[in-house]
Order: sequence, then structure tokens, then C-alpha cells
Amino acid sequence: MKPSEFNHIVLPMRNELLSYALSVTGSADNAEDLVQEVMLRLWNKREQLEAEDKLKSLAITMIHNLFLDQQRHESHTATMPEQIDIAVNDRSAELRDEARLIRNIVDQLPPLQQQIFRMKEIEGYTAEEIMQITGCTADNLRRNLSRARTKIRETYIKIMMKGSKL
Repeated sequence: MKPSEFNHIVLPMRNELLSYALSVTGSADNAEDLVQEVMLRLWNKREQLEAEDKLKSLAITMIHNLFLDQQRHESHTATMPEQIDIAVNDRSAELRDEARLIRNIVDQLPPLQQQIFRMKEIEGYTAEEIMQITGCTADNLRRNLSRARTKIRETYIKIMMKGSKL
């Protein structure tokens, strides 16, 4: 499924999915989190999806299953010792450090790569929107985005390898 098809078919279902998720969770925040997770999973699988697939029923099933998984997870974590809380807090700090590192790496990219990467990966602009805003051609956009991703990945790995040798 092309991104334009995804935007045309899946995004309009968002309110219905949110309504279903709210009925299941009873919490607007939890419902929003479930819908965002499902939309992200569908987006990541968009190339395997067909426009005529029963996407709404798939999305509702995904919401239902994610909710059940959360319930099971919560029932297990309620009986776990306090050491788990400490590990979770340590992991949260680690994730914040990794996010800060990646932001710093992105800040070191050439301005056009930086702008394109942020628009595509962080702000969620479509390729067409980015081309309109930046004036890039499709090839130039793909090239700059690929170079940005490659540089970020290589720099991140290099930094992490140095850290593991300490």
C-alpha cells in the first residue's frame, strides 16, 4: 500500500478506532496510546497491506490484543519485586540518554539532511510535502534521507562501540 493510500484509507478510521479503544480501556490516555501504537504498526506494515484488506477489523483486533497484553503485563508486574522498578527507572534514564545522543548526532548533519530527516522521521511529513517545502526532487529527497540515516546509524554505532570498550 502506498503512503497516499494509507493516508486515504487508514487515517480516516482513527476516530472510530479511538472510540473503540476508549470503550475497552475506559481511559482517554490509554485509548490514545493504543490507537497510536496500532497506527504505527499498520504504517510499518503498509507495504504488505492491500487496499482491499479488511483494515478496520484488523486494527480493532490489534487494539483488542494490545489491550489484553497490557492487562496481562500489569497483572504480572503487580506481583514483581521493587528491583523491577529500579531497573525500569535505569532503562528510562538510558533511553533518555540515547535520545539525547541521537538528537546531537542529527544536529551535526548538513542543514538540508537535518531538515529532511526531522520532517520525515520526527514530524511525520510525507515525501510529497517535504518536496514541496524544500523544493527537492524525489531522487534528491531519497538520497538526502538515506545519507542522513546512514550517518546517524554509523555515528551512533561508533559512539556505542567506544563506550563498550571503556
